Amino acid sequence: MHIEVNTVKNMEAKNSIFVETFGETPSVKVLDFFLTFDSFDYSKSQVSEETGVSRITLDKIWKELLSQKIIIKTRSIGRADMYKLNKDSPKVKVLRELSLKLASAFAEEELEKIKRKVEA
Repeated sequence: MHIEVNTVKNMEAKNSIFVETFGETPSVKVLDFFLTFDSFDYSKSQVSEETGVSRITLDKIWKELLSQKIIIKTRSIGRADMYKLNKDSPKVKVLRELSLKLASAFAEEELEKIKRKVEA
């Protein structure tokens, strides 16, 4: 299943907390993509298109993600192999938890800003 393009375009317009925290590097963008859209599997071409990371750069990142078992191959469709986030990986569990904690910390900071404005 292909994700709605507008969803990803909106994601690119406003960086996620993960990207804001760790920077807009290709590796972070790809990790963030898989952490954000973890319900489906994707081809390399889809990930490249949705993250804006070139295929040449993605190929280097891909090898590392596979060797670290952060992503896993799920199936083949024609000539395209499909991959998804390996939710069973201890590393992925930590990354998902970290992502949630970062979002929570960001929300707390935003609430504190709003609270200060109301009190002023």
